[in-house]
Amino acid sequence: MPLRITDTTLRDAHQSLWATRMRTDDMLRIADVMDAVGFYSVEVWGGATFDVCLRYLRENPWERLRALKKKFSRTPTQMLLRGQNVVGYRNYPDDVLERFVALACKNGMDIFRIFDALNDTRNLEKAITMVKKYGGHAQGTICYTISPVHTIEKYVRIAKEQVALGIDSLCIKDMAGFLSPIAAERLVSALIRHVRVPVQLHCHTTSGMATSTYVEGVRAGAGAIDCAISPMAGFSSQPPVETMITIFEEMPYHANLDREALRKMCDYFEDLAEKMGPPKTGRNIIDPEILMHHIPGGMISNLRSQLEQQNALDRLPEVLEEIPKVREDLGYPPLVTPTSQIVGVQAVLNVLSGERYSMVPQETRDYVKGLYGRPPGRIDSAVREKILGKEKPITCR
Repeated sequence: MPLRITDTTLRDAHQSLWATRMRTDDMLRIADVMDAVGFYSVEVWGGATFDVCLRYLRENPWERLRALKKKFSRTPTQMLLRGQNVVGYRNYPDDVLERFVALACKNGMDIFRIFDALNDTRNLEKAITMVKKYGGHAQGTICYTISPVHTIEKYVRIAKEQVALGIDSLCIKDMAGFLSPIAAERLVSALIRHVRVPVQLHCHTTSGMATSTYVEGVRAGAGAIDCAISPMAGFSSQPPVETMITIFEEMPYHANLDREALRKMCDYFEDLAEKMGPPKTGRNIIDPEILMHHIPGGMISNLRSQLEQQNALDRLPEVLEEIPKVREDLGYPPLVTPTSQIVGVQAVLNVLSGERYSMVPQETRDYVKGLYGRPPGRIDSAVREKILGKEKPITCR
């Protein structure tokens, strides 16, 4: 049976390990080789790449897309689109979203993986519609998390809503790496029974479970997985492609990738990794603690940075204890951009101020007010009143 593999090396892998600091020239030098591998798609854009190109690398993200599209003549390009957030950190008007999607398609984007941090389908509707309008492949997304309100039944309902909007495929996005093999088998099986679109798995190896999760997920019916070349794989990145295709070759699944081209890719990124230095995460190992606190590795590195700026790094254990409490107060949002930043910053302020919710950033206020969408669960009424006073939250899109 064919197995489709999306390579994340040029987007999520270096976003996870190098804080998105890979430059366009470094990508272009290996793009021809990557195009010959035989990947189902290559993720090259979206997520934090747009922001980092402009803010830190002083590069034009549109020029990057056009240049890479010229190189990838055989392999579809792919991006991560944050639904109504586009590639930013707040909801944008529909006309901005439409113009962005139209230009992305015009400049060479083929597949759009569209997600909303709250799994609020209303925040995906326009993005899916616009991607289809301008000729792109619209891949819906379930942001996987664990909480009392997140059940298989809820995920199936979310998937059905996205299918009704016209998605071409569906991705299970395990951004923190705590989708277990058994949970993957159960979730994929349920989705395959209830929706008629291809299912893809996207997992991070932070907890060490991703390789086994892929095996069980594919056995259950997922037809595609996300991987990175081995020097860019591991810890908060994705599983290595070389390992995964070897495992699946002993099963009735074949990716039909060019191993010689993969070897050239591996050599290139080994050299580039030496130039870039150690991962920005600070270490490249398994983090079993994520199975207890459910906090993504990238979020912890951001918390460290915030606390260091306040000369309060010794308070990190208190912040890690506070985050699950804030998440519960706010209705159990999945910890992915932008909700991970909202929950993390609020937890830091709660600890450093000495009084919970005595200091509330505008982003937290907007979240509680409903400007980011519908929370998965109920926001604690006392917390809502403390933040909004007598102001009522909105319930419309």
